[in-house]
Amino acid sequence: MVMALVLGLATACGGGDGSGGTTAKGGEDGTPKVSITPADGDGRARPDAGVTVTAAGGTLGQVSVKLKGTEVPGTLSADKTSWRSAWTLTPGGKYQVSATATSPKGKATTATSAFRAAKATALTTVSNVIPNPNETVGTGMPILVQFNKPVPEKARPAVERAIEISSTTPTEGAWRWLSAGESFNGLPSVVFRPKRPWAPHQKVTVTVHYAGLKIGDSVYGDKDVTRRFRIGDSHTVNINAKTHRLVIRKNGRIVRKWGVSLGAGGDVQGDGVDHLLTTSGVHLTMDRSRLERMRPPGKKKGDPGWYDEQVPWATRISNSGEYIHQNMDDPTCLGNRNCSHGCVRSPAGDAQWFYNWAYRGDLVTITGTKRNLDWTNGFGYWQLPFAKWMKGSALGKPVTTTTQPA
Repeated sequence: MVMALVLGLATACGGGDGSGGTTAKGGEDGTPKVSITPADGDGRARPDAGVTVTAAGGTLGQVSVKLKGTEVPGTLSADKTSWRSAWTLTPGGKYQVSATATSPKGKATTATSAFRAAKATALTTVSNVIPNPNETVGTGMPILVQFNKPVPEKARPAVERAIEISSTTPTEGAWRWLSAGESFNGLPSVVFRPKRPWAPHQKVTVTVHYAGLKIGDSVYGDKDVTRRFRIGDSHTVNINAKTHRLVIRKNGRIVRKWGVSLGAGGDVQGDGVDHLLTTSGVHLTMDRSRLERMRPPGKKKGDPGWYDEQVPWATRISNSGEYIHQNMDDPTCLGNRNCSHGCVRSPAGDAQWFYNWAYRGDLVTITGTKRNLDWTNGFGYWQLPFAKWMKGSALGKPVTTTTQPA
C-alpha cells in the first residue's frame, strides 16, 4: 500500500510510476513527490540493486527500511533528495519502507512500500571466517574469509567491497585471493593481511555483507557473516639456526630465551627440497597439540629415515610439519647443533610454557637456514612484500579499517 500525506490537509494519489518503483505523487499545491524502488508488492526484487528512495520538489527527512523489524543502514545524499541502502538485500527477505519528503514551503508527502527480494542464491557460500569468535590473536594474524567453492572472478570486486573491517586503531592492509591449492586448509579464500603488524590491545570486527551480492546470473550471496576478535599483546619470536638460540619478546621486551635445535638436513627428495631443513622466514603460530604424532613426509614404514613419534607441547608454525615442541632426543643438541627433523626442539619446560603462552598469529622469524618458507605454506603470508601481496586483490588497492570504540 502507498499512502501520501500533505500536512493533514490533503491526500495525494499513489501508484506505480512505470519504472519498477512506487511513487507517491505530489499535489498541485506544491507537495513533493517520493519514489521508492523496489515497487510496492514486488515479489522478486533484485537483491544486488538494493533500495533507493528519491524526492522531487522537496527534500527527504525520515527514511526507514526494515527487515524483520531491524533497520537497514543507508546513506542520504548531500542535497537530501535521494537515499540508498548501504548494502545488498537478503535473498527472500521481506522489507518495509517508509519515507517522508518536505517541500520548501513545509508541505509533506509520505510514501510506503513493502516488497520481497528474489530467493535465488548462489551455490558459493561463506563457509568460515578466521579468527574464531572472540579469539585473542597475535599481531601478525590474517583475516580469512573462506568459501565452499571458488568465487567467480567477475564477482570478486563486489565481494571485496562488501567486506567491512573496523578496528580500534585504523590499520592499512590488503586482500588477496587464494585458490584451494594455495589455502592452508584447502578452502578457496580471500585473505586480509595488514601492511604492518596490528597494533596490540585492540578490538577488530569483520562483517561480510554477502547476502544479495551478485555471484552469477540471477544468483546471489545467501547471508551476511560477522566476526569479532581481539589483538592481544605483541608477541615476537626470533630463532637463529646458526647460534641455536630462541628469543621471545612481549611488547618489545625480552621475557624468555632458550637454546634450541633445528633441522639437521640431509633428506633431499624428488622435489629437490631438503625436508629435514627448517624453513627460514616469517612464520605465524597456527594450531597447537598437547601430543602430536609426527612422521616424515613422502616416506613409509621401513624406508630410510622413517620415524613415528608422539611429541608433547607442539605449537605449529607451518603446514610442512614444523612445530616448536619439546625435545625428545639427545639433550646436548639444544643450544649447540641442529639435530631435528625440521622442527624447533626446545627444553620441556620452555616448550610447555610457550604452548600455553602463545596466541595464534604470533610472529615467529627464523634465520640461518638454506630453505626458505613459501608464502603459501601455512600462514606464510608475511613472506610476500606488501606491494606484491596487494596484486592478488581484485580491486588492486589497499584498504584501511574504519575506527571502532575501544
